[in-house]
Amino acid sequence: MAEEVRAEMVSTVLTVEVAVGEKVHVDQTLVLLESMKMEIPVLTEVDGEVTSIAVAPGQVLQQGDLIAVIS
Repeated sequence: MAEEVRAEMVSTVLTVEVAVGEKVHVDQTLVLLESMKMEIPVLTEVDGEVTSIAVAPGQVLQQGDLIAVIS
């Protein structure tokens, strides 16, 4: 089953830490976001493989925007 990772708040993507096809583990950083001058790591909640990344550095996200899919 696929796990969709979504933005929890309005933020800007600073870095993407994983690539499509990469194996990830619980609590691994997927992307680093910036909001109100704070850096916020987005962590995966499941073990799996990154099947898609929907963001790029510099992109502004709204709450609920898709960041990545893990399956």
